[in-house]
Amino acid sequence: MNRHDDKASISSASPDSEDAAAFLDAVKGVSPLAMPDKITHSQRLPRPVPQQKGQQAQPATIDAISDHIPLEIEAGDAWFFMRPGVSHQTLRRLRRGYWDIQARLDLHGSTRDQARRELVEFLNRSGEREYRCVQVIHGKGLNSKGHEPVLKTRVGSWLAQRDDVLAFCQAMPQDGGSGAVMVLLRGSPSPRGTALGSRIGQ
Repeated sequence: MNRHDDKASISSASPDSEDAAAFLDAVKGVSPLAMPDKITHSQRLPRPVPQQKGQQAQPATIDAISDHIPLEIEAGDAWFFMRPGVSHQTLRRLRRGYWDIQARLDLHGSTRDQARRELVEFLNRSGEREYRCVQVIHGKGLNSKGHEPVLKTRVGSWLAQRDDVLAFCQAMPQDGGSGAVMVLLRGSPSPRGTALGSRIGQ
């Protein structure tokens, strides 16, 4: 064999072929494993439900407010309520008539159940119309037993249970005084306009 043939035979013996031969020699007599008769499925978690953005809250129902959450009223006290986060400046503005009354609800002569139903409907409707300030006339209780403002106490308790009520306070003397409350509702401030004076804010 000449020198040229020796070079050709050396170059044909590549490292890959040597590795393959060594592997085949190592696995002689090895048989493949039997396939299992069970299939393992990967666990699929349920897809998350996307949160609905901008979805309006459902109007409150009559059953959503209770008669068993009293709100104490001291004699001669300037009655008011503020939800946590509402500033005293906001309460002062409400008390001084900064926002015009956009609707009124007169509960004179109403029974407890009638008053609660009318108040819920009135507040729901006011929210739909994006009113900011409304008034509720509950009376002074002069014709009740013991001349106590029973309906006034209940109205205050009902208002305090409503998430859409930010604050309320006793009305100014010219707007009913201790016989009415000014109520500040959630929502963007609306232009100061003519006050409405119907029974259910129409």
